[in-house]
Amino acid sequence: MNQFESKQSQPKLNTDEGWIVQVYDSNRRLLCVLESSHAWIFLIGCGVGLLLSVIWINAARYSPPLEPTSTQESTILPVD
Repeated sequence: MNQFESKQSQPKLNTDEGWIVQVYDSNRRLLCVLESSHAWIFLIGCGVGLLLSVIWINAARYSPPLEPTSTQESTILPVD
């Protein structure tokens, strides 16, 4: 085999990454890439947000109500 006829090696795919979704527009331009790590981060963020909202609601339920501030007599504005 001649050195000029050498076969170029194929790029090797990393199969340890999981899945990848590539989104293209109508002109075949790459718009965005979604990887499995993006999905995990999104799910972790949803879980943390839900946990914080439950804690916030429970804290608001069992906290004593705020006492209204004493208001002085409301000023009556003259009407023309």
